[in-house]
Amino acid sequence: MGHLGWFATVALLVGCSSSYRQGIDTVRLAIHSHRRVDPTPAEVAAKPFFQLQATSPEGRAILILGGVDGGLQGWYAKEGQAIFLDHGVVARTIGLKQNLDDTHWLSGNPFAQGLHNLHSRVEGVRVVDWSPGYRYGVTMQIRLVPAGTEDVLILGTNHHLLRVDEHVSAPSAGFAAENHYWIDPADGFVWKSHQVVAPGLPLDLVELRPYRNPTP
Repeated sequence: MGHLGWFATVALLVGCSSSYRQGIDTVRLAIHSHRRVDPTPAEVAAKPFFQLQATSPEGRAILILGGVDGGLQGWYAKEGQAIFLDHGVVARTIGLKQNLDDTHWLSGNPFAQGLHNLHSRVEGVRVVDWSPGYRYGVTMQIRLVPAGTEDVLILGTNHHLLRVDEHVSAPSAGFAAENHYWIDPADGFVWKSHQVVAPGLPLDLVELRPYRNPTP
């Protein structure tokens, strides 16, 4: 699929809000520029875009923020892939060999409540759709466990972060995973994560130039 066709597909998938239309225009302009997959701090600072580094079995890419719709952030790669984050958790992917098509919580969303407020184990349930293969309505049992503090180096800056481990189990799909989130102790912002979002699809995400949602 050509880039213009892909942008049209994204617009249909995420709706036609003005923020996403502006985001798609931004991506169209940025897509032609050369982008290192391991940029220096100066290179990140020189680009007028919010930037996210994503690593998967298919390789590594720098994604730019194309739009924010409520709590959902759309991050786009120049090769045509997209990752949508909801409070730091991958809620949807586009253009990968395995994709997370949708996710929603049956219980309260502890990420939206802020993982920095997590002081003991918390359990929850979310339902996901995966493709290809028409694997829809997969129920996942979630257990979140605080795991102490760790220093994480991002672009030469050391961040003293809280780590939260997520144990995921979906017996009906024969799926289990261990995810990890490194969060800001002040507000729960997820700086770095390792998330297995579909069978065979682990993603490592690092915020290089983060977008911080305004605090009410």
